[in-house]
Amino acid sequence: MTAFNDSYAEERDVFDKKFAKLVNLIEHSHRMTVFTGAGVSTLSGIPDFRGKHGVYNDPWQGLEVEEIISMTFFRREPGIFYKWAKDVWYRLEDYEPNIVHRTLALMQEKGLLESVYTQNIDMLHQRAGSRSVYEVHGSPQYHHCTRCGARYGYKEIAPKVLRDELPVCPKCGGVIKPDIIFYEESLNENVLNRAWEDFSRSDLCLVLGSSLTVQPAASLPMLARRNGADIVIVNAQSTPQDSTATLLFKDLRQTFEALNAYLVGR
Repeated sequence: MTAFNDSYAEERDVFDKKFAKLVNLIEHSHRMTVFTGAGVSTLSGIPDFRGKHGVYNDPWQGLEVEEIISMTFFRREPGIFYKWAKDVWYRLEDYEPNIVHRTLALMQEKGLLESVYTQNIDMLHQRAGSRSVYEVHGSPQYHHCTRCGARYGYKEIAPKVLRDELPVCPKCGGVIKPDIIFYEESLNENVLNRAWEDFSRSDLCLVLGSSLTVQPAASLPMLARRNGADIVIVNAQSTPQDSTATLLFKDLRQTFEALNAYLVGR
């Protein structure tokens, strides 16, 4: 799969001045936390939800995508959900980690970064080698039976979905659901509690490819800021928290190619 070609790269002299400040922040940080959103995944060719290539932009067979990924709809029409999800969430092996994923893994390897919190469900951070990855909105890595609670892995369920089969539990016949947080569901309490602790203690928070509009996840960087952390936002569009940021960058690829080159030579 090819990445989308949108570029928001800044003029070299403007970028270089800001990048030098970013390096200084990273080198002096003792507890850095990263928050990633769908903009990171677009570099791997995965469409986001709200951007101009986003899956929310066009209805699917006459249905709004936000309706399809609600619990009300899933309970009523799980087969339709899986038909939509087949080409969205069950071909993840077709995508590869990009420069952002790889650089964040390198930062952890060098001891510069503690935790990665992501809104994404594509598991690319883990495939790039990152540790301490917390999926705020869950992922299809695991599934569960909605009747008896039996657990299943992505590799068990994906082939069924790709064959247009409705995944049902062989133990009780209940419908199987991915461990992704749908609309009308609450976030995982354990992940959220860990996030509140980590962001509260951070002295530097990188916000990457997130519009910071989906709550309560979007409030986590603000929690870090209220506790004195520097916030660096790298996102093509403006966010509600831009005014609180220490640094703003537009282009993820430009920023992380430079950061990767710096870290390799560090």
